[in-house]
Amino acid sequence: MRTIIETTDDGSHTLYVPEMDEHYHSTHGAVQESMHVYIDAGLRHCNKAEINLLEIGFGTGLNAFLALLEAEKLQKKIHYTTLELYPVSVSNAASLNFSEIIDPTQRVSFEKLHTAAWEEWVQISPLFWLKKMKMDLRDLPVTPPEEKVDLIFYDAFAPEKQPEMWRQEIFNGLFSCSRDNAILTTYCAKGAVRRMLQSAGFTVERLPGPPGKREILRARKDVHDSVSTR
Repeated sequence: MRTIIETTDDGSHTLYVPEMDEHYHSTHGAVQESMHVYIDAGLRHCNKAEINLLEIGFGTGLNAFLALLEAEKLQKKIHYTTLELYPVSVSNAASLNFSEIIDPTQRVSFEKLHTAAWEEWVQISPLFWLKKMKMDLRDLPVTPPEEKVDLIFYDAFAPEKQPEMWRQEIFNGLFSCSRDNAILTTYCAKGAVRRMLQSAGFTVERLPGPPGKREILRARKDVHDSVSTR
């Protein structure tokens, strides 16, 4: 896909896809959106010393970069699996200004996320391991117990642009591959998405959104049968 680098309201970059008329991040602020949805509402609520994290949509690598920095800050080990069928080129990624905006000393770490080999575990930092998978989420295999996930970053393109990524069977599969008390966060707060998460078995809550967005969703796999909130 052809992409164009644009600057969002907080000074950080995003990518625009002309053929889809879609941005990878909020134009109101890429970094502040990712921090709000995936770090503040997700990672900081996962109370485990070692975390298996699954991301749907590696994209620019921003969520992974923020999670890597948070792992060091919280001193938590993270095994970060990310699915992406259409990777951003290394040269495009090198032009993004995330490290300059967030922490200029971490430029090399950000670059490692994009240059790391695919389909295998690569240690990026003392506490962060990355596995990038070129696969469709619909082909996600049955997950053995030791590989079940504690946290899911659901960051596919919007349902209007990529409806095949927002289907009931996908959320059913994510519920099955999650451990008890696993958390899923997504920027998308549509009622249809909330109801699909609830039908899969998650307890779902609406949370205030980042600038430019009223609400986001956080879902949790309760130990007992979930009772969805409305």
